[in-house]
Amino acid sequence: QHLLIEFVQDKTDLLNRFAVGQQVKISINLRGREWVNPQGETKYFNSIQGWRIEALEEVAAEGGMPPTPPLDTFEPAEDLKEEDYDDLPF
Repeated sequence: QHLLIEFVQDKTDLLNRFAVGQQVKISINLRGREWVNPQGETKYFNSIQGWRIEALEEVAAEGGMPPTPPLDTFEPAEDLKEEDYDDLPF
């Protein structure tokens, strides 16, 4: 499901650094408001407003951790036996 996130006023320029499809981390505020239609029914609307956006590649680099390689990079273990003792502490 796609989420619609609004960037308003001075925050619209934040989007210029990113390309469509690029993986990003977005900091948001949730906004809610009430509206009464002409028939007197009360409706509630929610919106998601972004106030910061960061590239995920930069976040991973800052953490000092290299990106995780694809699963097919690792060869499957062939010498596993059910009777092998599991001495892991958890």
